[in-house]
Amino acid sequence: MAQKSGNDNYNGDKTTGFASPAQDYVENTIDLTDTLELRRPSRYLVRVTGDELDHRGIRHNDIIVADSARAPRAGGVVIACVSGEMLVCEIGQDKRGWYLRPSRALDMPVYLSEHIDASIWAVAVSLVREEL
Repeated sequence: MAQKSGNDNYNGDKTTGFASPAQDYVENTIDLTDTLELRRPSRYLVRVTGDELDHRGIRHNDIIVADSARAPRAGGVVIACVSGEMLVCEIGQDKRGWYLRPSRALDMPVYLSEHIDASIWAVAVSLVREEL
């Protein structure tokens, strides 16, 4: 016959101790879908290939959050299609009009006009980096 111990009726619902004062400083889990507003139908992710935009803090393998509903502004970074090639490049404006500055430093700016096969697909709004 087994002897009955004092813990036989314990079911885990009666605990002792005190709440840690540090619990007030614990943040909830960061949900990147909410933080980056990825549920918007106009937002999508683009992985960067190459280090040509390193001077903008955009590195190889970074992930850009692109928004196709946002209007481009001078000095921003956009995802553009130039002569059938998808590019991540800077957009600018001067007295001649809007231009795309390709990521390759030696390339000349491409001024947007009806004679140039170029279109802006989206504006880069956020950046995600997997490794520091």
